[in-house]
Amino acid sequence: MAAAKTPATNRSDTYDEKSIQLLEGLDAVRKRPGMYIGGTGGEGLHHLVWELIDNAVDEAAAGHANLIEVTLHRDGSVEVADNGRGIPIGKKDGKRTALEIVFTELHAGGKFGGGAYSASGGLHGVGASVVNALASKLVAEVDRDGATHRLTFVHRVPGRVDAKGHFKAGSGLEVVRKIPPKRTGTRVRFWPDLDIFDPGLAIDAELVRDHCAQVCFLVPGLKVRLVDKRAPGREPEEFLARGGLADLVETLSIGEPVTDVVTLHGVGTFEEKIPVDGKMSLVERTCTVDVALRWVKGYDTVLSSFVNTIPTTEGGTHVSGFDRALTKVANDALLSGAKKLAKLSKSGKDRAEKSDVQEGLVAAVKVTFPEPQFKGQTKQELGTPAIGSIVYEVVRDNFGNWIDGGGKKTHVNALREKLTQAVLTRVQTKANLEARRKASALSSAGMPDKLADCRVHGPDAELLIVEGDSAAGPAKAGRNAEYMAVLPLRGKVVNAGKSTLKQVVENAEAQALFTAIGAGSGKDFKLADARYGRIIILCDADVDGSHIRCLLLTLIHAYMRPLLEDGRVFAAQPPLYTVKVGDRTIHAFSEEEKLALTDELTRGNRKAENLQWVRFKGLGEMDVEELAVTCLDPGTRILRRLTMDDAQAAADAAELFDTLFGNDVAKRRQYLLENSDLVDREALDV
Repeated sequence: MAAAKTPATNRSDTYDEKSIQLLEGLDAVRKRPGMYIGGTGGEGLHHLVWELIDNAVDEAAAGHANLIEVTLHRDGSVEVADNGRGIPIGKKDGKRTALEIVFTELHAGGKFGGGAYSASGGLHGVGASVVNALASKLVAEVDRDGATHRLTFVHRVPGRVDAKGHFKAGSGLEVVRKIPPKRTGTRVRFWPDLDIFDPGLAIDAELVRDHCAQVCFLVPGLKVRLVDKRAPGREPEEFLARGGLADLVETLSIGEPVTDVVTLHGVGTFEEKIPVDGKMSLVERTCTVDVALRWVKGYDTVLSSFVNTIPTTEGGTHVSGFDRALTKVANDALLSGAKKLAKLSKSGKDRAEKSDVQEGLVAAVKVTFPEPQFKGQTKQELGTPAIGSIVYEVVRDNFGNWIDGGGKKTHVNALREKLTQAVLTRVQTKANLEARRKASALSSAGMPDKLADCRVHGPDAELLIVEGDSAAGPAKAGRNAEYMAVLPLRGKVVNAGKSTLKQVVENAEAQALFTAIGAGSGKDFKLADARYGRIIILCDADVDGSHIRCLLLTLIHAYMRPLLEDGRVFAAQPPLYTVKVGDRTIHAFSEEEKLALTDELTRGNRKAENLQWVRFKGLGEMDVEELAVTCLDPGTRILRRLTMDDAQAAADAAELFDTLFGNDVAKRRQYLLENSDLVDREALDV
């Protein structure tokens, strides 16, 4: 036996004074960019843009600016300009200007002491400097004191560029031009450092557009202009909102309204310990709370929250206070003594839960106060504890007043009816599910009896949803049973876009789908629990097949949305026509493809009339081999990944199907009258 070797000493195992590194200036940002912007992917790249926009919005919120212009340049750079006061240009430490310090020093800015900004989005003083740290080049221009002053940074080094394009390092500002004495503002243009960010990244114009539109709602009267020079012919867009959060809620509202937009406003104070002159001292803070909310028919909740001018996508203490207040007031003032809930009161099930109250809710919550505490530099979640109580009290009192007489009686009653129905549906649904679980426990697997399951589950497994038993037979015979499961639909799929939760739960086809996938439904759906990595809708290529596909997609969108968001839902495209030419079988998937193939096949001596095209009436007409080749074999089938946009289009189509082919004659007649101008009268055979 060979002697044991002594492990070689690795320098990384040595821990002494040489192991201690000091990262100076902006090196810390470049070493760990994720700590400051959340990562080096698309989210981090766009965070740089948000930092500059948010700085400009702070100027507007403080009352010093009313215009922001964001420009996306063809060379990949981004420019943000405002007509605010302009970053100070005087010397701060005897050598460097305040402008240089803002872009080169972490934790430098005008938002620490509350003098220049009583409440702002950026509190850590790292926004501008982080942008510079992660840029290959940055140009800052300031309009102040009758001149435009410029400072250029190349790889974080300040200086200026001469007429020949040569960069010369230095702290002095370059006076570019004379301007009217009263003109002020700041322009910052930066080029992201491609060595830092993931390859192939680019600024997404739609994300920037959404951000620009959103900030307008935070500062009523602020105009934001977006110019995308990368898209030839694209006109600049302007965003302006006078109504603040109420306009935001109006914009976000989709579906028939149950109530008007309700606005709540209040002010509260709290004490906070902060360092003052080197000592921890108690200071009193004032917090302003603004809320806009309404309910619409539907089940989705849309809640936007903000701290000063910063969107808090992960909520925080202000959202927690809002949630608690809304639920308490709904129970104490709106649902107390509701006759329809009387039977539930004996079992203590008459109290509404958060999910009941926020069913169909569209709301925006904003708090404004100095020096908020965020959980992380990216400022996505508010951590200041006292804000939760302040928001709770403001919402409790004001929303209670709206219920007690401040709001329209018809709207209050409509909301009461909606929330009452939500409670009843939840309780009944829970009871139904419990009964189904007990029934399922009696069988060995608890799966739908019509499911032909596969042997292996997980990311590589597929669930084929087919139309009827006639298609299920060939599909089961032609599949790879190792990883392909087949679920035939034998009844009508409920239209989830217009049905209640109770109606969906009681629909046999919807339940079979929920059970087969095994990940729950609605808010309880857990993508990680899904038994299949792909859901493939396989329906006939006719009107009925399109209708079923629309209904299935609408159901998935409403109750299993993460499947769509993760790109796990597909539609298989069966052929419409087939023809045999010699020993070959050729398929056409559309009328246009059939005509093109006919032209191609008749270029020789073969006559078109000798081609015996056969049109499939349904999947059940295909033999096992044909179905396997065209719809099941991964090497030959055609699958189209379905998206959220497809789901919305499907919901609209399902509604149209119900209108045109449903039992509501009056609704169909009204639709035909309203759309009669779309009819090609010459094409009618009458």
